[in-house]
Amino acid sequence: MSELKLTRINKFLSEIGFCSRRAADKLIEQGRVKINGEVPLMGTKVSDEDEVSVNGKVVHRAKNKKMVYLAFNKPVGIVCTTDQFRERDNIIDYINYPTRIF
Repeated sequence: MSELKLTRINKFLSEIGFCSRRAADKLIEQGRVKINGEVPLMGTKVSDEDEVSVNGKVVHRAKNKKMVYLAFNKPVGIVCTTDQFRERDNIIDYINYPTRIF
């Protein structure tokens, strides 16, 4: 029997690129996230076998998709955030990599 990898729901939503962990916490607090049809508590853990939905739409990890990790010597003034809407000088826009990065 293989052991399932469990991940906190906010981290799961962040890892799949849906939103940041903070934004996920807000969605969970607002009751807009469901796990297997049930509204979860903050900190609930999920596996890849669980059905996670946000605003009624199922979200999931992309199968067989390679994650990209970059080492980067960040210049002063560039902020390490993926929030491109609130932070003008964010690292995502600065690097301008064509796929999601971590």
